Amino acid sequence: MRHSKQTQTRRDFLKTTAAGTTAALFGAPAIHAGTKTDSRIVLGSGDHQYEVTHDCVKLPSKFTWQTTHNVAVDKDGFLYVIHEGRADQTEHPSIFVFDPDGKYVRSFGKQFQGGGHGLEVRQEGNEQFLYVTAYQHLKTFAKLDLKGETVWQKFAPMESELYAAGEATDPKKVWGIDRFLPTNFAFHSDGGFYLADGYGAYQIHRYDKDGKWLFAFGGKGKEDGKFNLPHGLWIDDRPGREPSVVVADRANARLQWFTLDGKHLQTMTGFILPANLDTYKDVLLVPDLASRITLLDADNKVIAHLGQDPEWEKAMKTAKPRMRETPDKWQAGRFVHPHDACFDQDGNIFVAEWVATGRITKLKRLG
Repeated sequence: MRHSKQTQTRRDFLKTTAAGTTAALFGAPAIHAGTKTDSRIVLGSGDHQYEVTHDCVKLPSKFTWQTTHNVAVDKDGFLYVIHEGRADQTEHPSIFVFDPDGKYVRSFGKQFQGGGHGLEVRQEGNEQFLYVTAYQHLKTFAKLDLKGETVWQKFAPMESELYAAGEATDPKKVWGIDRFLPTNFAFHSDGGFYLADGYGAYQIHRYDKDGKWLFAFGGKGKEDGKFNLPHGLWIDDRPGREPSVVVADRANARLQWFTLDGKHLQTMTGFILPANLDTYKDVLLVPDLASRITLLDADNKVIAHLGQDPEWEKAMKTAKPRMRETPDKWQAGRFVHPHDACFDQDGNIFVAEWVATGRITKLKRLG
Protein backbone atom coordinates (compact mmCIF):
# COMPACT_ATOMS: atom_id res chain seq x y z
CA MET A 1 0.00 0.00 0.00
CA ARG A 2 1.50 3.31 -1.09
CA HIS A 3 1.38 6.55 0.88
CA SER A 4 0.91 9.91 -0.80
CA LYS A 5 3.98 12.12 -0.92
CA GLN A 6 4.44 15.00 1.44
CA THR A 7 7.44 17.31 1.52
CA GLN A 8 8.14 19.73 4.36
CA THR A 9 11.38 21.39 5.42
CA ARG A 10 12.69 22.00 8.91
CA ARG A 11 11.99 25.69 8.44
CA ASP A 12 8.35 24.84 7.65
CA PHE A 13 8.12 22.78 10.84
CA LEU A 14 9.52 25.63 12.90
CA LYS A 15 7.10 28.15 11.41
CA THR A 16 4.07 25.86 11.64
CA THR A 17 4.66 24.80 15.20
CA ALA A 18 5.57 28.25 16.46
CA ALA A 19 2.30 29.55 15.04
CA GLY A 20 0.14 26.78 16.39
CA THR A 21 1.69 25.87 19.72
CA THR A 22 2.32 27.74 22.96
CA ALA A 23 5.04 26.93 25.45
CA ALA A 24 2.74 25.43 28.07
CA LEU A 25 4.49 24.72 31.34
CA PHE A 26 2.32 21.91 32.80
CA GLY A 27 1.99 23.96 35.99
CA ALA A 28 5.76 23.81 36.32
CA PRO A 29 8.12 26.14 38.15
CA ALA A 30 9.37 29.20 36.31
CA ILE A 31 11.58 28.71 33.29
CA HIS A 32 15.21 28.74 34.38
CA ALA A 33 17.74 30.72 32.40
CA GLY A 34 21.25 31.34 33.65
CA THR A 35 22.47 32.85 36.90
CA LYS A 36 26.05 33.98 37.48
CA THR A 37 27.85 32.47 40.46
CA ASP A 38 31.56 33.36 40.86
CA SER A 39 31.70 34.08 37.10
CA ARG A 40 30.05 30.75 36.34
CA ILE A 41 26.73 30.27 34.55
CA VAL A 42 24.43 27.91 36.44
CA LEU A 43 21.09 26.60 35.15
CA GLY A 44 18.31 25.02 37.17
CA SER A 45 17.61 24.99 40.91
CA GLY A 46 17.57 22.74 43.95
CA ASP A 47 18.87 19.26 43.24
CA HIS A 48 19.01 19.98 39.52
CA GLN A 49 21.64 22.65 39.01
CA TYR A 50 24.13 22.54 36.17
CA GLU A 51 27.23 24.58 35.39
CA VAL A 52 27.29 25.57 31.71
CA THR A 53 30.28 25.24 29.40
CA HIS A 54 29.46 26.06 25.80
CA ASP A 55 31.80 24.80 23.07
CA CYS A 56 33.13 22.28 25.56
CA VAL A 57 34.99 20.35 22.85
CA LYS A 58 36.92 21.73 19.90
CA LEU A 59 37.99 20.23 16.60
CA PRO A 60 41.53 20.24 15.23
CA SER A 61 42.05 23.10 12.78
CA LYS A 62 41.91 20.78 9.77
CA PHE A 63 38.22 20.03 10.51
CA THR A 64 35.10 22.20 10.84
CA TRP A 65 31.71 21.67 12.46
CA GLN A 66 29.06 21.33 9.77
CA THR A 67 25.70 21.50 11.57
CA THR A 68 26.06 19.42 14.73
CA HIS A 69 23.26 16.92 15.30
CA ASN A 70 23.65 14.23 17.96
CA VAL A 71 25.80 13.21 20.92
CA ALA A 72 26.46 9.99 22.83
CA VAL A 73 28.72 8.97 25.73
CA ASP A 74 30.25 5.52 26.20
CA LYS A 75 30.76 3.73 29.53
CA ASP A 76 34.32 5.08 29.76
CA GLY A 77 33.19 8.69 29.44
CA PHE A 78 34.25 9.25 25.83
CA LEU A 79 32.00 11.65 23.93
CA TYR A 80 30.87 10.98 20.35
CA VAL A 81 29.47 13.76 18.16
CA ILE A 82 27.95 13.49 14.69
CA HIS A 83 27.40 16.41 12.37
CA GLU A 84 25.42 16.46 9.14
CA GLY A 85 28.43 17.40 7.06
CA ARG A 86 28.71 18.74 3.55
CA ALA A 87 28.08 16.27 0.75
CA ASP A 88 30.76 17.90 -1.40
CA GLN A 89 33.45 17.35 1.28
CA THR A 90 33.62 13.59 0.84
CA GLU A 91 36.90 13.10 2.74
CA HIS A 92 35.80 15.06 5.82
CA PRO A 93 34.72 12.85 8.78
CA SER A 94 31.22 13.15 10.19
CA ILE A 95 31.83 11.55 13.62
CA PHE A 96 34.28 12.89 16.21
CA VAL A 97 35.45 11.36 19.49
CA PHE A 98 36.66 13.21 22.61
CA ASP A 99 38.11 11.83 25.83
CA PRO A 100 36.58 12.54 29.29
CA ASP A 101 38.69 15.73 29.51
CA GLY A 102 37.29 17.01 26.21
CA LYS A 103 40.43 16.32 24.19
CA TYR A 104 40.01 15.26 20.55
CA VAL A 105 40.89 11.57 20.09
CA ARG A 106 39.86 10.47 16.60
CA SER A 107 37.31 10.87 13.83
CA PHE A 108 35.74 8.75 11.11
CA GLY A 109 32.47 8.28 9.23
CA LYS A 110 33.13 10.13 5.97
CA GLN A 111 30.49 7.86 4.40
CA PHE A 112 27.83 9.80 6.33
CA GLN A 113 28.88 13.26 5.08
CA GLY A 114 25.90 15.26 3.89
CA GLY A 115 23.37 13.26 5.90
CA GLY A 116 24.81 12.45 9.32
CA HIS A 117 22.04 12.50 11.91
CA GLY A 118 21.43 10.00 14.74
CA LEU A 119 24.08 8.51 17.02
CA GLU A 120 23.89 6.14 20.00
CA VAL A 121 26.34 3.96 21.93
CA ARG A 122 25.20 0.49 22.95
CA GLN A 123 26.80 -2.08 25.23
CA GLU A 124 26.54 -5.62 23.82
CA GLY A 125 28.22 -8.23 25.99
CA ASN A 126 31.77 -7.05 26.61
CA GLU A 127 31.80 -4.69 23.63
CA GLN A 128 30.36 -1.28 22.81
CA PHE A 129 29.05 -0.24 19.41
CA LEU A 130 27.90 2.90 17.66
CA TYR A 131 24.53 2.98 15.91
CA VAL A 132 24.30 5.69 13.26
CA THR A 133 21.55 7.07 11.03
CA ALA A 134 21.94 9.20 7.92
CA TYR A 135 19.18 10.98 6.00
CA GLN A 136 19.05 13.38 3.00
CA HIS A 137 20.48 11.50 -0.05
CA LEU A 138 22.05 8.69 2.03
CA LYS A 139 18.93 7.13 3.65
CA THR A 140 20.79 4.51 5.63
CA PHE A 141 21.60 3.25 9.12
CA ALA A 142 24.61 1.33 10.36
CA LYS A 143 26.32 -0.38 13.26
CA LEU A 144 30.00 0.49 13.82
CA ASP A 145 32.61 -0.40 16.39
CA LEU A 146 34.03 2.45 18.44
CA LYS A 147 36.94 2.86 16.04
CA GLY A 148 34.56 3.41 13.12
CA GLU A 149 34.74 0.02 11.41
CA THR A 150 31.39 -1.03 9.89
CA VAL A 151 29.72 -4.12 11.37
CA TRP A 152 26.69 -3.79 9.08
CA GLN A 153 24.86 -1.16 7.07
CA LYS A 154 21.21 -1.25 6.02
CA PHE A 155 18.75 0.73 3.95
CA ALA A 156 14.96 1.10 3.71
CA PRO A 157 13.01 -1.99 4.89
CA MET A 158 11.17 -2.65 1.65
CA GLU A 159 9.39 -5.63 3.21
CA SER A 160 7.32 -3.10 5.18
CA GLU A 161 5.63 -2.07 1.88
CA LEU A 162 5.87 1.57 2.95
CA TYR A 163 8.41 2.87 0.49
CA ALA A 164 8.73 3.87 -3.15
CA ALA A 165 10.42 1.48 -5.55
CA GLY A 166 14.18 1.80 -5.49
CA GLU A 167 14.31 3.55 -2.12
CA ALA A 168 16.67 0.91 -0.72
CA THR A 169 18.79 0.31 -3.82
CA ASP A 170 18.96 3.76 -5.40
CA PRO A 171 18.35 6.39 -2.69
CA LYS A 172 18.12 10.00 -3.80
CA LYS A 173 17.62 13.32 -2.03
CA VAL A 174 13.85 13.14 -2.27
CA TRP A 175 11.58 13.66 0.74
CA GLY A 176 8.05 12.36 1.17
CA ILE A 177 5.79 10.03 3.12
CA ASP A 178 6.90 7.10 0.95
CA ARG A 179 10.60 7.84 1.48
CA PHE A 180 13.06 6.54 4.09
CA LEU A 181 14.73 9.23 6.19
CA PRO A 182 15.79 7.61 9.50
CA THR A 183 16.57 9.73 12.53
CA ASN A 184 17.28 7.79 15.76
CA PHE A 185 17.37 4.50 17.70
CA ALA A 186 16.10 2.95 20.92
CA PHE A 187 17.27 -0.43 22.19
CA HIS A 188 15.17 -3.43 23.24
CA SER A 189 16.45 -5.61 26.07
CA ASP A 190 16.32 -8.69 23.80
CA GLY A 191 19.15 -7.29 21.67
CA GLY A 192 16.91 -5.83 19.00
CA PHE A 193 16.18 -2.17 18.40
CA TYR A 194 13.65 0.42 17.27
CA LEU A 195 14.39 2.84 14.44
CA ALA A 196 12.47 6.08 13.88
CA ASP A 197 11.79 7.08 10.30
CA GLY A 198 11.27 10.63 11.45
CA TYR A 199 11.40 12.56 8.20
CA GLY A 200 10.00 9.93 5.86
CA ALA A 201 7.08 7.59 6.55
CA TYR A 202 6.63 8.73 10.18
CA GLN A 203 6.94 5.13 11.34
CA ILE A 204 8.77 3.39 14.18
CA HIS A 205 10.41 0.20 12.85
CA ARG A 206 11.19 -2.77 15.09
CA TYR A 207 14.21 -4.97 14.31
CA ASP A 208 15.49 -8.12 16.04
CA LYS A 209 19.03 -8.66 17.35
CA ASP A 210 20.22 -9.81 13.94
CA GLY A 211 18.93 -6.67 12.24
CA LYS A 212 15.89 -8.39 10.72
CA TRP A 213 12.83 -6.15 10.27
CA LEU A 214 9.83 -7.33 12.34
CA PHE A 215 7.06 -4.71 12.19
CA ALA A 216 6.31 -0.99 12.20
CA PHE A 217 3.81 1.26 13.95
CA GLY A 218 2.71 4.86 13.62
CA GLY A 219 2.09 6.78 10.42
CA LYS A 220 1.13 10.39 9.83
CA GLY A 221 -1.61 12.00 11.92
CA LYS A 222 -2.52 14.02 14.98
CA GLU A 223 -4.50 11.37 16.84
CA ASP A 224 -2.94 9.18 19.55
CA GLY A 225 -0.64 6.59 18.04
CA LYS A 226 0.11 8.70 14.96
CA PHE A 227 2.96 11.11 14.38
CA ASN A 228 4.00 14.33 12.78
CA LEU A 229 7.76 13.83 12.65
CA PRO A 230 8.69 11.16 15.23
CA HIS A 231 12.22 12.50 15.55
CA GLY A 232 13.60 10.80 18.67
CA LEU A 233 12.77 7.79 20.82
CA TRP A 234 14.02 5.94 23.87
CA ILE A 235 13.16 3.05 26.19
CA ASP A 236 11.61 4.55 29.31
CA ASP A 237 12.65 2.04 31.97
CA ARG A 238 12.93 4.42 34.88
CA PRO A 239 12.54 2.78 38.32
CA GLY A 240 9.03 1.51 39.03
CA ARG A 241 7.95 1.60 35.37
CA GLU A 242 7.15 -1.17 32.96
CA PRO A 243 9.58 -0.54 30.09
CA SER A 244 7.95 1.34 27.21
CA VAL A 245 8.93 3.18 24.05
CA VAL A 246 8.69 6.96 24.41
CA VAL A 247 8.68 8.97 21.18
CA ALA A 248 9.41 12.66 20.66
CA ASP A 249 6.57 13.49 18.25
CA ARG A 250 8.20 16.76 17.32
CA ALA A 251 5.84 18.68 15.04
CA ASN A 252 2.85 17.51 17.11
CA ALA A 253 4.59 19.15 20.12
CA ARG A 254 4.20 16.12 22.37
CA LEU A 255 5.63 12.89 23.73
CA GLN A 256 3.89 9.55 23.24
CA TRP A 257 4.47 6.30 25.12
CA PHE A 258 3.92 2.82 23.62
CA THR A 259 4.23 -0.78 24.77
CA LEU A 260 7.21 -2.65 23.40
CA ASP A 261 4.78 -4.12 20.86
CA GLY A 262 3.75 -0.68 19.62
CA LYS A 263 0.41 -0.17 21.37
CA HIS A 264 -0.30 3.39 22.47
CA LEU A 265 -0.24 4.01 26.22
CA GLN A 266 -0.05 7.73 26.94
CA THR A 267 0.33 11.15 25.34
CA MET A 268 1.87 14.20 27.02
CA THR A 269 1.39 17.60 25.40
CA GLY A 270 2.76 21.05 26.11
CA PHE A 271 6.16 20.86 24.45
CA ILE A 272 7.28 23.09 21.58
CA LEU A 273 9.50 20.98 19.29
CA PRO A 274 10.68 17.97 21.34
CA ALA A 275 13.58 16.43 19.46
CA ASN A 276 15.10 13.55 21.45
CA LEU A 277 15.13 11.75 24.79
CA ASP A 278 17.35 10.17 27.42
CA THR A 279 16.99 8.99 31.01
CA TYR A 280 19.12 9.11 34.17
CA LYS A 281 17.73 7.41 37.26
CA ASP A 282 14.15 8.78 37.50
CA VAL A 283 14.71 11.85 35.28
CA LEU A 284 13.60 12.08 31.64
CA LEU A 285 15.61 14.52 29.51
CA VAL A 286 13.92 16.23 26.54
CA PRO A 287 15.99 18.52 24.31
CA ASP A 288 13.56 20.85 22.58
CA LEU A 289 14.55 22.37 19.23
CA ALA A 290 12.82 25.58 20.33
CA SER A 291 15.77 26.71 22.49
CA ARG A 292 15.32 24.79 25.74
CA ILE A 293 16.09 21.59 27.65
CA THR A 294 13.26 20.07 29.70
CA LEU A 295 13.70 17.77 32.70
CA LEU A 296 10.77 15.61 33.86
CA ASP A 297 10.59 13.80 37.20
CA ALA A 298 9.41 10.26 37.93
CA ASP A 299 5.78 11.37 37.57
CA ASN A 300 6.50 13.27 34.34
CA LYS A 301 6.09 16.60 36.08
CA VAL A 302 8.40 19.34 34.85
CA ILE A 303 11.43 19.86 37.08
CA ALA A 304 12.76 22.71 34.96
CA HIS A 305 13.09 24.18 31.49
CA LEU A 306 16.77 25.03 31.12
CA GLY A 307 18.29 27.74 28.97
CA GLN A 308 15.25 29.77 27.98
CA ASP A 309 13.23 32.65 29.43
CA PRO A 310 10.49 34.86 27.93
CA GLU A 311 13.00 37.47 26.76
CA TRP A 312 15.15 34.90 24.96
CA GLU A 313 12.09 33.14 23.52
CA LYS A 314 11.00 36.44 21.97
CA ALA A 315 14.50 37.14 20.66
CA MET A 316 14.58 33.69 19.02
CA LYS A 317 11.27 34.26 17.23
CA THR A 318 12.05 37.76 15.99
CA ALA A 319 15.73 37.43 15.03
CA LYS A 320 16.48 38.36 11.41
CA PRO A 321 18.53 36.68 10.09
CA ARG A 322 17.67 33.59 12.09
CA MET A 323 19.50 33.16 15.39
CA ARG A 324 21.17 29.95 14.23
CA GLU A 325 22.93 32.02 11.56
CA THR A 326 24.23 34.75 13.90
CA PRO A 327 26.55 33.28 16.57
CA ASP A 328 27.55 36.76 17.67
CA LYS A 329 24.05 37.14 19.14
CA TRP A 330 24.13 33.94 21.17
CA GLN A 331 24.15 34.36 24.95
CA ALA A 332 25.83 32.25 27.61
CA GLY A 333 23.40 29.99 29.42
CA ARG A 334 20.84 30.11 26.61
CA PHE A 335 20.27 27.62 23.83
CA VAL A 336 19.47 28.19 20.18
CA HIS A 337 18.30 24.83 18.79
CA PRO A 338 18.99 21.79 21.03
CA HIS A 339 18.73 18.86 18.62
CA ASP A 340 19.97 16.14 20.96
CA ALA A 341 21.12 15.76 24.54
CA CYS A 342 22.32 12.84 26.65
CA PHE A 343 23.42 12.04 30.18
CA ASP A 344 26.77 10.59 31.10
CA GLN A 345 27.15 8.12 33.96
CA ASP A 346 27.50 10.91 36.51
CA GLY A 347 24.34 12.74 35.48
CA ASN A 348 26.10 15.47 33.52
CA ILE A 349 24.35 16.48 30.29
CA PHE A 350 25.84 17.03 26.84
CA VAL A 351 23.83 19.06 24.33
CA ALA A 352 24.25 19.20 20.53
CA GLU A 353 22.61 22.14 18.76
CA TRP A 354 21.32 22.30 15.19
CA VAL A 355 23.45 25.26 14.15
CA ALA A 356 25.68 25.49 11.09
CA THR A 357 28.81 26.49 13.02
CA GLY A 358 28.22 23.69 15.51
CA ARG A 359 27.95 23.90 19.28
CA ILE A 360 28.37 21.22 21.95
CA THR A 361 27.57 22.27 25.52
CA LYS A 362 28.33 20.47 28.76
CA LEU A 363 25.95 20.93 31.69
CA LYS A 364 28.00 19.77 34.69
CA ARG A 365 25.78 18.50 37.46
CA LEU A 366 26.40 20.31 40.76
CA GLY A 367 25.88 18.89 44.22
